[in-house]
Amino acid sequence: MFAFEFMRNAMAVGIMLAIMIPMIGVVMVNRRTSMVGDALSHTSLTGVALGLILSFNPVIGAVIICIVSAFAIEFFRKKFPQYGDMATAVIMSMGLGIAAILSDFAPGGNTFESYLFGSISAVTKQDVLHVGIVFVLVVLASLAFYASLLDLAIDKQLARLAGVKIGVVNSIFTLLTAVTVALACKIVGALLVSSLLVLPVATALIIARSYRQTFLVSVILGIIYMVIGITLSYYFTVRPGGTIVICAIVGMLLIAAYSKIRPVHTKQKLGETID
Repeated sequence: MFAFEFMRNAMAVGIMLAIMIPMIGVVMVNRRTSMVGDALSHTSLTGVALGLILSFNPVIGAVIICIVSAFAIEFFRKKFPQYGDMATAVIMSMGLGIAAILSDFAPGGNTFESYLFGSISAVTKQDVLHVGIVFVLVVLASLAFYASLLDLAIDKQLARLAGVKIGVVNSIFTLLTAVTVALACKIVGALLVSSLLVLPVATALIIARSYRQTFLVSVILGIIYMVIGITLSYYFTVRPGGTIVICAIVGMLLIAAYSKIRPVHTKQKLGETID
């Protein structure tokens, strides 16, 4: 498998994304803003279509559109807090609508489709470099602002009292989220990026007992799902995005089942000890 350069590139990019996306997902899930990731992944298709039509890198187009959309959502959520979810839905609908129209003018239908569901053969060395730069920034920001993001995830008022510069932290987090989602579209697929934001975190929440445990377990699960998904995608010649998501769902179901069985075994062992 690794005899091919495109597989080495795909796996390198995949592992970096598998670490970055759950780091962002933990914050989004705790802030109850996971739908923002869904909106960004869908609106990124507008940038992809523009890139294909105007003959520049579609990923750059996706990054630009995602950044604009992310800050537009944050603006409307701040301006009209009671309509935050509606603002997210409006931005997503607008992005999908424009993408649907532009897709008719995009050359090469298969190329556009590869951004919908992901493609391992399309990943280049340039993609590895771009993702590597963003990977370093996301990891450094996640560690540097760990306490601030935790406070924001719990309560904004608590964060303000703790001296967190909410505007700065939110802006940095929003920017990195937008860029990460846009970069992930090429290998995971625009329609499935939001699943990778949520599923590892949802699985971690079943077994984790603290924010830190959720953070670490989400990253570990993200790597496992990504590696298995890309490997299966190569050997069975299927889209990587769907394979990764199915692996994540199976993993969540298995861990959920184990968490239900484990307390029963624990009680039985305690009963035997008492007897």
